[in-house]
Amino acid sequence: MNTINFPHPRPIGAFNGLGLWVFMGKEIDRFLKIPGQTLIAPVVTTLLFYIVFAFALGGGQRSIGGISYLSFLAPGLAMMSMAQNAFANTSSSLVISKVHGNIVDVLMPPLSPFELTIGYMVGGLVRGVGIGILTLICLAFFTDLRLPHPFFALYHAVAGSMMLSLMGVIGGIWAQRFDHLALVQNFIIMPATFLSGTFYTADKLPQGWQFLCHLNPFFYMIDGFRYGCIGQSDGTLSLGLWLLAFVNLALLGIAWAMIQTGYRLKT
Repeated sequence: MNTINFPHPRPIGAFNGLGLWVFMGKEIDRFLKIPGQTLIAPVVTTLLFYIVFAFALGGGQRSIGGISYLSFLAPGLAMMSMAQNAFANTSSSLVISKVHGNIVDVLMPPLSPFELTIGYMVGGLVRGVGIGILTLICLAFFTDLRLPHPFFALYHAVAGSMMLSLMGVIGGIWAQRFDHLALVQNFIIMPATFLSGTFYTADKLPQGWQFLCHLNPFFYMIDGFRYGCIGQSDGTLSLGLWLLAFVNLALLGIAWAMIQTGYRLKT
């Protein structure tokens, strides 16, 4: 008598590496399916910002610290685009799942809360860094980006995208509809990005505003990336390295705790 050999279930230990890999691939594939909206559009928007400052506002005739203002501006615009899109990727993924009622499909697979947090974070990180690379390639046709310190450029691109990706996880878990997400985007992410030295050097600010600017983690994210791209910075580079690492660890812990407790995910 022939016996049927049914496949055995795959044992899953304390760390589900294959499941995490599949989940990360899902989050990356989600934005790669619509590259015109998720990759090309942000690059075009950044180039439009650059053109406005170059021609309409006379940026080509100005200089900061001995370098062209447009060379100073380009890394800030690239980092701003990275940050906003890293946040949008993770936050929209969670809110869309909530609105469509399929968030249970994310919570049911054999993935731990930490693995879910990492999976969402990597999706936003990859999108942010990808947009940054595309943006720098396009801006290199218009201005001089020498990348004298590639380590700083890479570190701050990754750390900055990671920070905003984790903020997107936290915002996406908190938000119950897109209106809530717009509040976070418009009143936290956008002001923090614009008021962090994207378009100007912090040295030109009044003393009180300089102090507030140096309390903003977004400032160190942009300042360190600018140093990597053109060799000029306003803040303390070593402080920025440690601060971004600390902020990312704190945000990772908060996002992991929110998923572990099921805050606004299971109710």
